[in-house]
Amino acid sequence: MSANVTIAWPSGRGHLLWILSLLTLALAGCRDESPVHNAHFEAFGAPVDLSIVGIKRDEAERVSRLVEGDLRFMTDAWGDPDLGCLGRVNQLLPTARAFAAPPALLPLIRASQDLAERSGHLFNPALGKLNALWGFQAVSTGRRQPPDKASIEALVKAKPLMSDLQVDDILLRTGNAALRLDFGAIQTGYAIDRVIEHLQELGIHNAILTIGGSLRAIGTRSGQPWPVAVRNPSGGGVLGIIQVSGNESVFTAGDYERNFTYKGKTYHHVLDPRTGWPATGARLVTVLHDDATTADAAAHALLIAGPERWYETARALGVRSVLLVDAQGRIHLDPTMARRVELLDRNAEVIEAQPLTPGGASLPGP
Repeated sequence: MSANVTIAWPSGRGHLLWILSLLTLALAGCRDESPVHNAHFEAFGAPVDLSIVGIKRDEAERVSRLVEGDLRFMTDAWGDPDLGCLGRVNQLLPTARAFAAPPALLPLIRASQDLAERSGHLFNPALGKLNALWGFQAVSTGRRQPPDKASIEALVKAKPLMSDLQVDDILLRTGNAALRLDFGAIQTGYAIDRVIEHLQELGIHNAILTIGGSLRAIGTRSGQPWPVAVRNPSGGGVLGIIQVSGNESVFTAGDYERNFTYKGKTYHHVLDPRTGWPATGARLVTVLHDDATTADAAAHALLIAGPERWYETARALGVRSVLLVDAQGRIHLDPTMARRVELLDRNAEVIEAQPLTPGGASLPGP
């Protein structure tokens, strides 16, 4: 195996290069005869890294262009609640009349409805109006502050849920005027799954696709696992390393991204549908699962669930493994994650839960 090691970074790589050096030294001396092709571009406003192992360079470049095209199409279709297919749907939903849904959007809607129900609606893409109210959909260049409490309370009282969206074959309608779709908490995972399916159809069995730090890997890197760095909740440095291989997704949600500070308090973008305010109790959640769609939705739902409710929510969603850092810096995890993650802080307080089992019963709504 080569000393040229691919690491999936959550975001902001410059301050993490020392980890790359450690891993390179640890893996040096092995020999790797398989070519690795790396491609870099952007989708959903985030950096994309694609590594493909074991195919010729010209073929890898062709495949990379196909992947970039796939992701560009998905970004245009439903990456922005105001644009593309999703923008059209959000314009028509307030009419309360049935209309034909864009074919590119229906599978995402159905997947979101299922995951929302199983999460007890902690994962809730129907909260587009609340997200827009907070301004997390756009990049702000000026001073920001929380919305007024009355506006937040009005949207929470309206209680828009994915189950309010009626799907009849290809027709959509809703009777809840507060419902607006925003797939920010699932679109990355869903897109990664579609791309990995395309790669497998093309006969590619060893690759890793990372969007903004979350990823899905298939196969290995020439017989070796892909090392994935889990970022610290503070946003700087590394909490631990997870080795992934076979067919695994690693998704992280945290309070360190897309936030702003007002009067000394920081507000982040993962909103609790029960209160309308940023979730409290947990600072970071990393989910290890087979498919990226579930892992993405689960990471956001578990951040909202917090240390008290993460375990039952994870079981309801059927996820394989979870790591959660609570507001006090304690690390909660299941036994599988405890075996898989190498924590860099040997003195961290670790709370190990019972094993997670798939197929738990759905939780009641909020």
